[in-house]
Parts: sequence; C-alpha cells; structure tokens
Amino acid sequence: MRFILRRLGFFLLTLWAALTLNFFIPRFMPGDPVDALVVRTRGRVSRDALEQMLTSFGFKPDQNVAVQYFDYLGHMFTGDWGRSIGQTLGEPVTKLIGGALPWTLGLVGITTVLAFVLGTLIGTVSGWRRGGALDAILPPIFVITSALPYFWVGLLLILVFSQGTGGWLPANFNYDTTIVPGFSPGFVGSVLSHAVLPAATLLITTIGGWILTMRNNMITTLSEDYVRMARAKGLGSRRIMYGYAARNAILPNLAGFAMSLGFVISGAILIEYVFNYPGIGYLLYNAVQNVDYPLMQALFMLFTVAVLVALLAVDIATVWLDPRARAKG
Repeated sequence: MRFILRRLGFFLLTLWAALTLNFFIPRFMPGDPVDALVVRTRGRVSRDALEQMLTSFGFKPDQNVAVQYFDYLGHMFTGDWGRSIGQTLGEPVTKLIGGALPWTLGLVGITTVLAFVLGTLIGTVSGWRRGGALDAILPPIFVITSALPYFWVGLLLILVFSQGTGGWLPANFNYDTTIVPGFSPGFVGSVLSHAVLPAATLLITTIGGWILTMRNNMITTLSEDYVRMARAKGLGSRRIMYGYAARNAILPNLAGFAMSLGFVISGAILIEYVFNYPGIGYLLYNAVQNVDYPLMQALFMLFTVAVLVALLAVDIATVWLDPRARAKG
C-alpha cells in the first residue's frame, strides 16, 4: 500500500506538470487560429467576425493568461473540453475524439498487443534455442524490418497489395462508404479488409524490437543460478523455459510494453495519414495543421493520462510478479 501511494503521488505530480506544459506549448507555436481561418475562408469573412465567432466557442486570446490557465485546468478535469476551432469548426471536442478513438484502439491497440505477444514468444524460443534455425533466421529479418520507416512500408504495401494486384486490398479510409454502418457481415468485413494494410505496416515495423529484447533477456536469464538449479532438479524443458526463464526475462520488457500501450491512444500518426485512416493520430495532425487549441489540448491530455496509467499499472504488475520488487517496496 505504501508503494502504491508513492506511485499515485508521482502520478498526480507528473500529470499536473504535463497539463501545464500542454497549456503553454500550443500557445508558443507559430500561427494563430484566426489567421488560419482567414486563410481557409480566403478573406471572404472579416477578421473581426471570425474573432467574435471563436470567442463564442470559448477562445479568448485577450484574456489574462493566468485566468486562462485556471479555466483550462478546470475544464480538463471536468471533461468540458470546449469546441473545435479548426477544420470542424464548432464541433464539440469530446464528439470528435469519441468518433476517432475506437478506430485507433481497434487498429493500433490490437496490433500493438499482437506484436508484443508474438515478439515475446519468438524471442523466448529464439533465446532458449540460441544458435538454432529459428534464432538464425527470424530475429535478423524482423530487426531489419523494424528499422524501416512506417510510411515507406505502408506505401510499399499499398503498391503491392492495392495497386499492383488490381485492388485486392483497400488502401484508403476505414470502410467502404457505400455500405451502411452496422453490425452486418458486409460492414464488418469491409472494416477488417481496410485495416489489413495499416495493421500489417505497424506489425512489421514493431515486432522486431520485442523479439530482440526478449531474446537478449532470455540469454542473460539462462545463466542465472536458479535456472541451473531447475535443470539440476530434472525439471522439464518447457517448465524451465516458461516458468523460470521467460517469467523473469519478461520483466524488463513490461515497462516498454506499458509505454507502447500508453501511446496506443495517440495512434500511429504516419500510418493513419498514409492510409487516410480517421483515428486519433490523423485527428491530431489536422488539429496541428489548423491551430486548433482546444482539440490539441484535449488530445495531449489523453496521451499523457494514458502513458501515466500504463506506467502505474506496470509498476504494480512488476511488484506482483517479482518478489525482489516487493521487498524493495
């Protein structure tokens, strides 16, 4: 309990610092929402009219910065995140995020978990059978693919599977707009087919890191005394590999996995942009392009909370899995 309370205190302090930076950083960015709207309307609407319209949406650039800051903190904690002043002018920020978040969680979330699970399993077997065929082939291949840029892999998959095969897999948006959304086989199949290429891009470029780190952790763990003792007792190879070696080798990876889960909510901006996938990453890109302060602030807050919650969860999981951590706590 003492350990959890300390971590909660750190969580709250970090959250406050992140929210403060979240307030000031967008205001230091070049550009102004009014200027962006003037460009979009091509000067057909006067600057004064645009300023009055943004003021009605809660944008008050002439207000004292301290007053803006405390109003901002109150709105962040109460869930009143204001209205968009960017491309979707006047739309509630919560509605925009609520529409984009499920697509990012479904695509990036599932693919991130899948990459971690597959990478951990391959790395475990590769480290256990060091020098074998699996260790000689798969890790080098996936490590090379992990070094490739997201956008390049995405464009290559579009070229091969969408353009080169006569449109075998779709490469744009998240479903066929000619289908009425619902839990029908046609709509579900359309969503899954549209997710194949972006999910494959994310999987190819992330799995290699998990394979390499788990393999190295396994090799280090196999030299520990408790593994030698398990072998001396005559325990089965499968039990030693998973119950002794892998259970301890995976602990250093938990923090990295927690960070990955935390960043799931931010989406894969480049992937979503390449595939025109309407998730959180693409929403953030549009918010920055249109100097949309309310939307940027809400998105950055969600990213911060997601990462902090993931790190808190992994700290608790580490204490539960590792008796040495419990002793230190």
